[in-house]
Amino acid sequence: MRVIAPSSPFDGARFDRGLALLQTRYRARLADTLFERTGYLAGRDETRLQSLLEALADPQAQAIIPARGGFGAARLLPQLDLETIRRAGKWLVGFSDISALHALWTRAGVCSIHGPMVCSLWEAKPEIQTQWFDLLEGQPPQPLTGLTSVHSGRASGRLFAANLTVLASLVGTPYMPNLSGCVLLLEDVTERPYRLDRTLTTLLQAGALQGVRAFVIGQFSQCEPGPDGVTAEQMFEERLAALRVPVLGNAPVGHVPDNVPVLVGTAVEVDAEQGALVWS
Repeated sequence: MRVIAPSSPFDGARFDRGLALLQTRYRARLADTLFERTGYLAGRDETRLQSLLEALADPQAQAIIPARGGFGAARLLPQLDLETIRRAGKWLVGFSDISALHALWTRAGVCSIHGPMVCSLWEAKPEIQTQWFDLLEGQPPQPLTGLTSVHSGRASGRLFAANLTVLASLVGTPYMPNLSGCVLLLEDVTERPYRLDRTLTTLLQAGALQGVRAFVIGQFSQCEPGPDGVTAEQMFEERLAALRVPVLGNAPVGHVPDNVPVLVGTAVEVDAEQGALVWS
């Protein structure tokens, strides 16, 4: 596998723990410029892009694992083309800012894994780590059960999982994925509910959510209510009601230690009566 840093710089101690865990099973090749820093970015755009292109071109690497998210992946999108990603056919594993790259993988028709990266994998419970390794090695995903039913119903479609803020930032660009026919899983961190509402409203008013067959609401960590008392859960329930599609809540996906990995780009079924997301 190739380990790259397409977004922000990372904590060295956390990275070393995650890398040690990866190396118990895989040979991990680190990007030459992995430890560069340019302000809030892990190096200049050119060097981060080159690391990603080299990873895509490496015939011995079956997966590309970012060190962490943060910000910066979207700045690389204009220099990446769908045919290169399609031809490489490699796993991309990550979440948060890496949602910008998941969007590109989805547009190229290549499956990817929304889940922990190098700096966060070591924090997860052993069973989450096992699921992560199993997905990477081609095992079928485990269903998510015991979820909250926000709006009832059943639906099926291909899963797309993303950070809400990052996804909304792609609206109006050539890199926004077509979500029609998808089951959309969303997560975010450190955003007040009114800010989440504003971001969701952007997606709704842009028409980006037309045709979404169901929603799965992941973890919205550190998204506490303001003085008005409105929670993120209440906001999603109110804003998504008009779409009249099934909505599940409290999925264990996002900025939490036990961030369950999920397979993006594959067929899933949502049963909001039973509180389940199942891969077909």
